[in-house]
Amino acid sequence: MSLPPAGREPLQMLSVVIPARDEEGCIAATVEHLHLELRMQRIPHEIVVVDDGSTDSTWSLLEEIRTRIPECRPTRNSGEHGFGRAIAHGFNQVTGDAVVVMMADESDDCRDVVRYWQILNEGWDAVFGSRFVRGGGVIDYPRFKLLINRTANLFLRLMFRVALNDFTNAFKAYRRTVIEGCRPFLSPHFNLTVELPLKTIVRGYSWTVMPITWRNRRAGESKLKLKEMGSRYLFIALYCWLEKYFSRGDYHVK
Repeated sequence: MSLPPAGREPLQMLSVVIPARDEEGCIAATVEHLHLELRMQRIPHEIVVVDDGSTDSTWSLLEEIRTRIPECRPTRNSGEHGFGRAIAHGFNQVTGDAVVVMMADESDDCRDVVRYWQILNEGWDAVFGSRFVRGGGVIDYPRFKLLINRTANLFLRLMFRVALNDFTNAFKAYRRTVIEGCRPFLSPHFNLTVELPLKTIVRGYSWTVMPITWRNRRAGESKLKLKEMGSRYLFIALYCWLEKYFSRGDYHVK
């Protein structure tokens, strides 16, 4: 963990990127609750929801929400689908100078988005939420998935020798300069959740950790398929490890 640069100008606008695929049961509540919280805290914001090939009524719901909440900016990923591709598409649409990636299923707490904004404004390049530090927590986390999660995160923590124990959680915050500095994105699927923090760390951006809470979805089905992701997580971890030790600083922030 590094120190934040001193004397930075305050951030002007927060962009929240939400990938959504077949989330008709929860997307309206997610956007409405998030918008209300940010408006109450007087945080200038936009909510970029990326419909990643939904076959249900997700898109029509988003179009209706946009008429009531101008800050909601739905967009369709018309290319190849995948969680990572949807987020990358959202990054291409944002106009804010700070970006939070948030899930569509209300598993992430809107109040944590406010805290992300506040901590980024202290000067940090990135803020990584952890469910497994004091003050954080999980509710209704499936026990087998929890075991796999802790094993994978321990592996990454030892591999990169950093004090972060929740790499695999997508819910994190970045200055837009970090997003641009982490391009090109290699992960088309959920392994982007690992690629972003690893590249942030390896490329020398400042970062810190804050506790977050997570609740298992109450509607719809999880899109994460563990049996399909193991090799993809390993690939991106090895790529970032090779960059860290063999790129000779070519991608390090100047």
